[in-house]
Amino acid sequence: MFRAGLIISVFLIITGYSFFSATKPADIPEQIIKQRLLLQIDSLFADIHNLQSAINGKATQTELQQVFLHTRLSYKKIEWAAEYFTPNISRFVNGPPVPEVELSGQVFDPRGLQVIEGELYPKYNLKYRKQLIAQTKQLADDVADIKTYFKKIDLYNWQVFDAIKLEMFRIITLGIAGFDDPLSENSMGESATSVINLKDVMANYTQNKNDYGLNSALTAAANYLQKNTAFNNFNPALFITRYGNPVTISLTKLQQHSNLPVVKYNRLLNQSASTLFDKDAFNVNAYAPSPEYFVTDKRIALGKKLFADPVLSGTASRSCASCHKPNMAFTDGLVKNIDITGKGTIARNTPTLLNAALQPALFYDLRAASLEDQALAVVQSKTEMHGDMKISATKLWQDKQYRELFTAAYPNKSRTAIDTLEVMNALGSYIRSLITLNSRFDQYMQGNEKAMNRTELNGFNLFMGKARCGTCHYMPLFNGTFPPKFNRIEAEVIGVPKSKTDKSIDPDMGLYAIQPLPHYKYAFKTTTVRNAAQTAPYMHNGVFTTLEEVIDFYNKGGGAGEGIRVNNQTLTATPLHLTEKEKKELIAFIKALDSK
Repeated sequence: MFRAGLIISVFLIITGYSFFSATKPADIPEQIIKQRLLLQIDSLFADIHNLQSAINGKATQTELQQVFLHTRLSYKKIEWAAEYFTPNISRFVNGPPVPEVELSGQVFDPRGLQVIEGELYPKYNLKYRKQLIAQTKQLADDVADIKTYFKKIDLYNWQVFDAIKLEMFRIITLGIAGFDDPLSENSMGESATSVINLKDVMANYTQNKNDYGLNSALTAAANYLQKNTAFNNFNPALFITRYGNPVTISLTKLQQHSNLPVVKYNRLLNQSASTLFDKDAFNVNAYAPSPEYFVTDKRIALGKKLFADPVLSGTASRSCASCHKPNMAFTDGLVKNIDITGKGTIARNTPTLLNAALQPALFYDLRAASLEDQALAVVQSKTEMHGDMKISATKLWQDKQYRELFTAAYPNKSRTAIDTLEVMNALGSYIRSLITLNSRFDQYMQGNEKAMNRTELNGFNLFMGKARCGTCHYMPLFNGTFPPKFNRIEAEVIGVPKSKTDKSIDPDMGLYAIQPLPHYKYAFKTTTVRNAAQTAPYMHNGVFTTLEEVIDFYNKGGGAGEGIRVNNQTLTATPLHLTEKEKKELIAFIKALDSK
């Protein structure tokens, strides 16, 4: 995979003392945690030095791999802090072994632990020695930058609690899925190390008082991970519900009863969420233009009316609902819908709008940074609606009913017109109301053990395990929005064929058409698996008509696995070797993601 490096700005609400204050009270727990963290960074330095010595010496493959695994474990001890405070550095310490491509056009060559892993596993070849030497040197430099940062800053209690919870969410979504150690497959051992370290950090807050079961929950989680180390046999469903969720629930209760000053962020994952599966875990306003454009009931009702009204199209013949049909999970069931002239088709398959608000970028090529931008682009597209937002706003103002609805939804005493952003925001507000994280899977994760059957649970465990789906379609949104901060979205090159019979890559260049960088060729947004059973056909070109065809495509290793010439495929071309029974279980799980 590669990351489309879109990071959305968020709004801060300061409660208690300022996040940016140059001074802080002498809170002993934070001082202890900071000093321990600095010592752990030194230990990581020592392990990197040992790895360099092993590479320069005559270490065997087994010895090199053992030193490397120890180095990874050392990183896992500081990961909770590094990912939270220094994400722009840590992404190069333990990010995917593929180029980092920012939407600004800047390209960063891959580096870090996962690159080193790829040079040591499954076999070490001496031809990689120079690269390994360079990689370990860069790794040491990056860790030095992390240490410099922590030496200069003060930690605050609320930050520690926030970072610890996010680390547990990271373990649940990425750690047990094998996201960052796909070759060495030590996911459970590394996750156990992380959990044990979280327990040690939180011990500074739980001594001699009610910890709401946090210590015992962390102990149980670590014990389960240590006893169940085989990746393909691991039971993510059981771990999350019986061990992972209890940790974050206890942590949330402890924080709530500690009366700590908190800096509140307008981010997608609400800080108050006790699990990733809370009914209000995600913030629909996270990617709204600004607070004055947050969702209201009146804006939703107005947007719903606009959504079904062809007034926005240039020919007054097509509405948003013409392609996004509410009774078809807001898709249209077509390979590609006809264009507004009726003589051709639009460029790509129509995606669902259900849960579309929970993404930091829209369209298959990520060209829109908000639902408002998306609405503008669709209305003014020559093939889709061929309208003009300014002209539409004028027409709406001349309509008495719309004039009253806009005045009520966007109060303005001196109003003499309708602003185009208000039209776009009304549509965006309606789409933000289409959050449907209420599937049987969600019910199961919320504690209803009867919500899913054994076949479906097996499918979820395959999704997060052997089938490797969860390393691109991230739980719980099951799209490319990267957890646990959910502030960037990823794209993939999977080698989608032109047709079922034509085994050449589809000519649509995807993100490359927006920014012509080699890494973007044939790259498309990782779309959601939620409601996939209702949204056929699949892929940006609608090439696959059934879930069975999709699973078979991935099982063979994507386009490259099927012999399609695609030099930059980010999906591994190695076959998954799924059995027919496992394929059926995967599909059963996907159906359990249907919204109610």
